[in-house]
Amino acid sequence: MDRLIALGAATLVLAAIPGPNVALIVASSIRYGFRNGALTVLGTTLGVAIQLLFVLLGVATLIEVTADALNWIRWAGVIYLFWLGIRTWREPVADLGRVMAAPAMFWRGCMVAMLNPKTLLFNAAFLPQFVAPDGDAHAELLVVAGVFVSILLCADLLWAALAGSAQKLLARQSAASNKITGGMLVLASIGLALARQ
Repeated sequence: MDRLIALGAATLVLAAIPGPNVALIVASSIRYGFRNGALTVLGTTLGVAIQLLFVLLGVATLIEVTADALNWIRWAGVIYLFWLGIRTWREPVADLGRVMAAPAMFWRGCMVAMLNPKTLLFNAAFLPQFVAPDGDAHAELLVVAGVFVSILLCADLLWAALAGSAQKLLARQSAASNKITGGMLVLASIGLALARQ
């Protein structure tokens, strides 16, 4: 139980540090409101869960060995986020009220989360620290992954709620909202580009 409490505390600290997933969640919530921000959260959560499945299957070790060959995955995420940011920055003010379709918000979040091999490698090193050496490693790792994803989901929904509140404040200044949202996405792409593997 102490290990799960320590995991929960460490995960909360990690969730408080904005990365590409949080930048996308905040940008989506500012742009389209909490509901669409929450759909983005569900997408990023699925992306993280898929990465954790790779960790459970031991694929992370293979990826770590061939990290240089798979560096293109990270750059695909960088280019995608940068393109989203520039497109949002340049959109006319009139487009701000347009609501993106729910599946698009969900899959955008999932894609950004999955295209970050840095988090895959981090999770492969981070999560096993909370598994007791004398127990069933696979079963315990599954519990640890479940706790980790649950806390991330709640924390990311909080990010979406806070950003969704800002959306109401920015509703009358939609040009500024476009610039803030686009800027957040470009910053997320730069952060992902500068992230060390």
